[in-house]
Amino acid sequence: MAQTRIPAETRTEFGKGAARRTRRAGKIPAVLYGHGTDPVHLSLPSLQFAAVVREQGRNAVLELDVDGSSPQLALTKTVVVHPLRPYIEHVDLLVIKRGEKVEVELDVVVTGEAAPGSLVTQDLNTVLVEADVLNIPENIEISVEDAEIGTQYFAKDLKLPGGVELRTDEEYLVVQVVPAPTEEDLEAEVDAEGAGVVEEPSDEEQAAEAETEGDSAEGSADSEGDSESSDK
Repeated sequence: MAQTRIPAETRTEFGKGAARRTRRAGKIPAVLYGHGTDPVHLSLPSLQFAAVVREQGRNAVLELDVDGSSPQLALTKTVVVHPLRPYIEHVDLLVIKRGEKVEVELDVVVTGEAAPGSLVTQDLNTVLVEADVLNIPENIEISVEDAEIGTQYFAKDLKLPGGVELRTDEEYLVVQVVPAPTEEDLEAEVDAEGAGVVEEPSDEEQAAEAETEGDSAEGSADSEGDSESSDK
């Protein structure tokens, strides 16, 4: 994975108000830490950083040009995105050095089409690996092309690039090929989900029921009155 040079500025203001002002200026609040150094609070250009993440993924490697000083290598560790609005709220960066290895999580991407009548289920979406900081794969692909029902792929079955070592337990189930559900299975599931569910009557139904009960009560009272008159 190639590193991308990106300008950065040190921040002297902290807190929610300062972070909002940083974002209004078109920048992202960030913190750089690691290798025994004191945390450094930075601001990164929003559009440029977002483009790097889109191209390189969650483990983007950056060359930070902090206030014009010598470039500092950094690994993107955490990207916090606003839950409702499409912008990055905060970034954590890890100081790295050329030649060292780091542990990172990689997405597992399933490719190919399994045998007809089957369904592919993914039990593990990411795996932990150790890789050289400048050779981190974007993801790990696993092909299920023509895989028969009953086929299982464990972490140990993943094909990792050279120099990348698995750190996730190798016995974890990643992907399996199971029989596709039939229409009868789906109908049975729907029936099971609906079993024991009592629907509340609508307002109109409740009003009609109340009116019916009122009519019944009046009819009962009239019958009792007629009965008393005949007794007399």
